[in-house]
Amino acid sequence: MDDIPATDDGPAAFPDGLDGRAELSEFLHTRRARLKPEDVGIPSHGRHRRVPGLRREELAQLAGVSVAYYTRLEQGNGRNVSAEVLDAIARALRLTDAEHAHLTHLAKPKQRRKYRVARRQQVRVALQQLLESMEGMPAYISGARSDILAWNRMAAALFGDWGKLPPGERNWARLTFLSPDYRELFLDWDSKASDIVSYLRLYAGQHPQDPDLSALVGELSVKSDEFRRLWATHDVKEKGHGVKRMRHPLVGDLTLAYETMHLADDHEQFLCVYHAEPGSAAAEALRLLASWGTDTVRADSRTPHS
Repeated sequence: MDDIPATDDGPAAFPDGLDGRAELSEFLHTRRARLKPEDVGIPSHGRHRRVPGLRREELAQLAGVSVAYYTRLEQGNGRNVSAEVLDAIARALRLTDAEHAHLTHLAKPKQRRKYRVARRQQVRVALQQLLESMEGMPAYISGARSDILAWNRMAAALFGDWGKLPPGERNWARLTFLSPDYRELFLDWDSKASDIVSYLRLYAGQHPQDPDLSALVGELSVKSDEFRRLWATHDVKEKGHGVKRMRHPLVGDLTLAYETMHLADDHEQFLCVYHAEPGSAAAEALRLLASWGTDTVRADSRTPHS
């Protein structure tokens, strides 16, 4: 599934969703391949190893399961696997909390009805008002599949006027991989790109039958070599906090911290706020953007209501 062909009608997608067995198999294989014997206290004896990382039998021994059992699991057969076994394998693979949750979603998917295409996610009016009240701090709300749902004037001044884009193009993955402006905006573009793909991978484990996700992955895999390479790593992570370095065409270089928070009534929506250290050059840059952005960002495009 790493090589996704294009069709005469445009980029190919996964009409039936992502292949759950293949996802489980490839995730376990990539996690095992990144571990070396010395990482887990197994002597390598200097012998030539035909495979990168741990062998299946070594991983099975660490997890306390039979080689045959682990082999079936890595082949994508997670039927009847217990939570205790998954916990043991997660410990043996040294998975992060996000990776452990992803493994559980892949191995023990919830019984789902046929996936229904949801309406475009809506943002509550009170949240839109909250965004506008956060003067001086770029803030936005993102949703499923990294869609950009709402933002304030400062976010438009920093990232560009998303209100001028068609709703389908207001998406962090599309902008990051397909827009040259965003490649220039983020000085650590590789880190930003890796984060975006890791978030999508985590979402994919929870919603493998989402046709919009399948279409997005298909499109980006055809149009971006970088996306296809990162998607094949099967890395996953939760949205959180950190620091981003940017180069803005008006105010130059600035380093901003960001915080990402789940919304209590919709766990697929996130509030992300960028802020600068008080008294720093970045704080002055945001102040300048706030004053200049008033004339360059239309009020009616700050937050979409449609």
